[in-house]
Amino acid sequence: MGSILSAMLRALAQMADPRILRLLAKTVGVSLILFIILGWLGWIALDWVLAWAGLKDAAFTGAGGVRGVVSFAVTLIAGWLLWRVIAMGVISFYADEAVLAVEARYYPDAAARARDLPVSEQLSTSLRAVGRALLANLIVLPFALALLVTGVGTALLFWAVNAVLLGRELSDMVWLRHRHAEGAPAPLSRGERFVLGGATAALLAVPFANFLAPVLGAASAAHLVHGKEKASNGAA
Repeated sequence: MGSILSAMLRALAQMADPRILRLLAKTVGVSLILFIILGWLGWIALDWVLAWAGLKDAAFTGAGGVRGVVSFAVTLIAGWLLWRVIAMGVISFYADEAVLAVEARYYPDAAARARDLPVSEQLSTSLRAVGRALLANLIVLPFALALLVTGVGTALLFWAVNAVLLGRELSDMVWLRHRHAEGAPAPLSRGERFVLGGATAALLAVPFANFLAPVLGAASAAHLVHGKEKASNGAA
C-alpha cells in the first residue's frame, strides 16, 4: 500500500511537467469530443426506439417531451458509466506518452531499452481495453440495477469491477513497452493491481478529478512497475 501511495504522489508531482500537461489537454479534448458524439448519437437512438415502441405525439399530447426527458435521463446515467470507458480507451492509445515522460525523468535506463510501439499496436490495445470494459460493465449491469435499493451497492459493484479492469490495463500499458521475449507479466501482484485500479476508478467518479485520473493512473503504474522491477533486480 505504501509503494502505491508513493507512486501516486510522485505521479501527481509530475502533473505540472509540460509533456504531461500537453498529454492531459489532448486526452481530455479527445475524450470529451468522443463523449459528446456518442452521447448525442445515443440520445437520438433512444428517442427513435421510444417513438418506434409507440411513444409518439399521436399516442398522447406531450409524448415528445416525455421521450426527451426519458432519453436525457438514460443518457446521463449511461454517460456516468461511459466516461470511464472512453477515458481509459483514449489514455490506452496515448499511454506511451505518459510512460515516456515518467521514464525520461525517473528511469532513464528503462527508457533507453524500451521498444517503440507502432500506431497499429496502440490502436488495437486501446480497442481491446474498451471492449473488455464495455463487456464487463454490461455483464454486471443487471446486478447493479438490483442493488439500487441498497443505496451504495451499485456504486461499489461498478467500482470493484472497474478496479480489476483498470489495474490490469494500467500495468499492461506500461509493461507493453518492456515485455520480455518469454512474455513475462508485469511485476505487480493482484493486490497491487487492484489497489492501483481502485484508486483510479474512484478518481474517475469524482467531478473534475476524473479528467486527471487516467493520466495519473498511467504515470503511477509506470512508477510501480519500474520500482518493483528495480527492487527485483536488486534483490537478485
